[in-house]
Amino acid sequence: MTQQTSCTTADPGVVVGADGLGRPAWAAVDPLLRDYYDTEWGMPVTDERGVYERVSLEGFQAGLSWATILRKRPAFRAAFDDFDPDVIAAYTESDVDRLMADAGIVRNRQKIQAAITNARATIELRDDMGLADLVWSFRPETTPRPRTFAEIPTKSTESIALSKELRRRGFAFVGPTTMYALMEAIGIVDTHLLDSHRRGSSAVWTS
Repeated sequence: MTQQTSCTTADPGVVVGADGLGRPAWAAVDPLLRDYYDTEWGMPVTDERGVYERVSLEGFQAGLSWATILRKRPAFRAAFDDFDPDVIAAYTESDVDRLMADAGIVRNRQKIQAAITNARATIELRDDMGLADLVWSFRPETTPRPRTFAEIPTKSTESIALSKELRRRGFAFVGPTTMYALMEAIGIVDTHLLDSHRRGSSAVWTS
């Protein structure tokens, strides 16, 4: 992503914008990504529907850019009944056909079927600890402290273990890299760059 002329590089990882705030390059230019970074990314999500939605969207993102998914998120929410697991678990083949015909979302049959499979697995987890508590149980003892984008991991021991456990529980499209992205997005780890204005803002990790 190219930088706007109103931004200056404070260090190899952080771009300081016209507002004086430091952000990673991926969040420094596009207004949609900047707003997502400033208000949502890395903040704790601990409710079932919220975690299920993000598991679903991270699965759809595999092989694509997050910007693509973020721009399509309103259409995804409309098409998938606001990611209500109870509703999606009852989807039939006609719903799959409906979704495959919806140009507003990512029309990938395997990913659509995975979202339905994962809704059913989410309901099954209610008899145990629940999806949100299960995912958050893989929070590590420490979080990365990156100064540059290159220092941010793409997976971890915990994301590998979470992927394995979710697969055991019947989930699909939950690979270790996808699960690490989920852990970043919902605040389980804090991979904000040290010089970013968002570092430590989740209150899960304070530095």
